[in-house]
Amino acid sequence: MRKLLSLALLTLLLAVVSCKKQPPAQPAAPGPEVHQQQTAPAPEADKPAAAQPQQTPPAAASGDLVAIPLVLPKPQFVGTPENLMGIANLDKKPDGWVQPPFMAPKGVVNVALNKPVTSSEPEPIMGELKMITDGDKEATDGSVVELGPFSQWVQVDLGESHEIYAVAVWHFHKQARVYFDVIVQVSDDPEFVTGVTTLFNSDTDNSSGLGVGQDKNYVDDRNGLVVDGKGTKGRYVRCYSAGNNSSDLNHYIEVEVYGKK
Repeated sequence: MRKLLSLALLTLLLAVVSCKKQPPAQPAAPGPEVHQQQTAPAPEADKPAAAQPQQTPPAAASGDLVAIPLVLPKPQFVGTPENLMGIANLDKKPDGWVQPPFMAPKGVVNVALNKPVTSSEPEPIMGELKMITDGDKEATDGSVVELGPFSQWVQVDLGESHEIYAVAVWHFHKQARVYFDVIVQVSDDPEFVTGVTTLFNSDTDNSSGLGVGQDKNYVDDRNGLVVDGKGTKGRYVRCYSAGNNSSDLNHYIEVEVYGKK
């Protein structure tokens, strides 16, 4: 009798436990559908948050700045460049370096093209002063103006005052040369006595008498020298040099002044 009672109680217990385990098993069927509803929108919700930072920089952030219409001449080095290691304060560019685009406000052009040129040496040893602004910057023999030794300058009259954003100078790029005491100045005074702004000065010992410069010597190759004019106003641009590592003579192929009224 007791055995029958025990079996009955055991059967009843198993039935109760079975009933308690079934409710959790029922949600298992809709489980995949709930999972899909939660995970499918998640990537869509994340996408706008990730895309927002990419849209924040406005297209007009660069303002009205554009690259000046600077065209570099062809490379014309002849023979093996001389050893320039002994030149102090030399700005060493990597092989194959090319002048990057120079940015300036829209409307900036070469206001020096075909403008009159004067010099500390009115009668050059070779060439004519007008060649310095004729637009020909190639390193051919017929494009070079040669001035005498020591410190010499050439001056471009822009005709009227301009906002100057860049001055580009090519001395001589048929060989790898370094020209010394290179100075670029701007003024509204043709005598450069008053209102003079110095844009570049590599004269570190003031041997030219125009102040101690902080800029470096550089190899005059096809890139020439591109000086930041910073919007300086002036009618006249004067460029100095004091010989080079090959001779005491001074040379100019082209001077370009990028500005606007």
